[in-house]
Amino acid sequence: MAFNSFVKMDSFFRLSSSAILSTLLPGVLIANSVSPALSGEVRVYSGRHYNTDRQVFKRFSEETGIKIRLIEATGISLVERLKREGANSNADLILLVDAARISNAAKSGLLQSYRSEKLDREVPEEYKDPKARWYSLTRRVRVIIANPKVVDTKQIKTYADLSNASLKGKVCLRKRNSPYNQSLVADQIVLRGESKTREWLKGMISNVSEAYFPGDIGLTRAVAQGRCGVGIVNHYYVARMLAGVNGSKDKNLAKKVRVITPNPAHVNVSAGGLAKYAKNRKEAIRLLEYLASPEGSKGLASPTYEHPLIGFNDAKELKGFGKFRPDGVTIKQLGDLNGKAIKLMARQGWE
Repeated sequence: MAFNSFVKMDSFFRLSSSAILSTLLPGVLIANSVSPALSGEVRVYSGRHYNTDRQVFKRFSEETGIKIRLIEATGISLVERLKREGANSNADLILLVDAARISNAAKSGLLQSYRSEKLDREVPEEYKDPKARWYSLTRRVRVIIANPKVVDTKQIKTYADLSNASLKGKVCLRKRNSPYNQSLVADQIVLRGESKTREWLKGMISNVSEAYFPGDIGLTRAVAQGRCGVGIVNHYYVARMLAGVNGSKDKNLAKKVRVITPNPAHVNVSAGGLAKYAKNRKEAIRLLEYLASPEGSKGLASPTYEHPLIGFNDAKELKGFGKFRPDGVTIKQLGDLNGKAIKLMARQGWE
């Protein structure tokens, strides 16, 4: 059987004390088929696409002796796979990004309820499912980015300000199918009501200057280059660019944008839940408890420039963004209003 240091999407890797999971080191087993789940291991389906997560898994494995097998894909792909597999699924733990995705997985019956004293104690109330089907792991903030050479940044403080007529032709947005934007709109429905949110969307969309972007990085580049004056992105995309993760060109572009963190700010999450047909339930619960703990949450969030569940990421790239104050909308509310948000966005012309 061949060994390789690169883990491809839809491939499993095994964690052990002798196998360091890094694309720079050998020892990663590439399996072309799904073997039955074994006791003493956890099968993780993850929509988080960060190589640094593997180091957190490795620490857990070394501390507990529990092996981990991981399959990585987009959140949508994983949810569809779980539906196809049904009771034959080998998944034990599901990790997804965005409130809507984890909520929809729960509503689709793909997750099972489980309460533990540790999870109840360490995960804040607003970041967990009241029915105990999922628990948040990290936080991400939807921030405003602006080019000071194109717009007056002093006039932009809140998401609502993007609907001002003075920004006509200067706003850029990611596509409607972005779950991050859907959750932002759901957030505004909770805080402002449907009528005011509709008016905000109408004004903001009328200010859009060019075609909708497929991703936050492309949008950030456009704002930096002056093609747009202002946009909305997840904070960590800008931080990763500033850190040089995408190369020196993106690092220099990121320096040209100003990050405006609304006060209070819309906060989204990545989260995990126990798979409905988990074969290794006990081991999966231990892993979820570890990932949601202060140590685990910080381990996941620090290298990705996300924020842990409690406290803040102290990376130097984030210092200029300022501290954020969550607006108090719960993750459950964001998930519950996802359908209404999508309809409202479509009706107002968000493409």
